[in-house]
Amino acid sequence: MDRSLTGRIGRVSGHVGPGTVGEVMVPFQGGTRAFFAHPYDGSSDYPVGERVLVMYFEPPQTVYVEQLPDFLREDA
Repeated sequence: MDRSLTGRIGRVSGHVGPGTVGEVMVPFQGGTRAFFAHPYDGSSDYPVGERVLVMYFEPPQTVYVEQLPDFLREDA
């Protein structure tokens, strides 16, 4: 299992929700890269611009994300 992206914070660039393939921009290998994205719990919705936490990386280019916990939010 590849955990290289687990725990990274990304920003939604294409709506992530159940039954859709969204997109999240994640810092990766010295730059920022787009990954296909799905909600980790299978039912949450994340609008464009929301910051999310990567829970699982499925190579080559898919991540599963969940809501960013309060303690990681800059505005908290």
